[in-house]
Amino acid sequence: MTQKLPPLAPTALQLGYAGLLPQAFAVFLLLDGSNLRWIASAGGFGYAAIIFSFLGGLWWAMAMLNPAAPRWIYAAAIAPSLIALMTFLPWTWGWDWPGPSLMILAAGLIASPLIDRQIVRHIELPSGWMRLRWHLSLGLGGMTAILAIAALAEA
Repeated sequence: MTQKLPPLAPTALQLGYAGLLPQAFAVFLLLDGSNLRWIASAGGFGYAAIIFSFLGGLWWAMAMLNPAAPRWIYAAAIAPSLIALMTFLPWTWGWDWPGPSLMILAAGLIASPLIDRQIVRHIELPSGWMRLRWHLSLGLGGMTAILAIAALAEA
């Protein structure tokens, strides 16, 4: 008999949603018409890239903790870090940045629960996991898209 996992802890939910605050602050700075628009865009890019990479780390840990997990999860797990690095390179080369890079990160964040949806077919996760993942990914991805659109409009 398989024992069911407990639902997500309230602390996980609270801190998960609190993780949207840095990006919300960047959007606020952007929409406020502040002189800090560049800092808002660059900071929002950095935060989105870090969180996207963090998601890959979660997927890697899920696969490592479950020997029956499909091997494709490892490839999916390294993709966010590589994509985040790729979106940083235009800045280092002096190309158009951060608008296109923010848009790529926004798309990746918004699509990331699709990977989780495949993972839960093979690995049991706490109830509420997918709901949290959709809320956080759509929230962070949507705010990152707002930053991207603003940056592209200024370019």
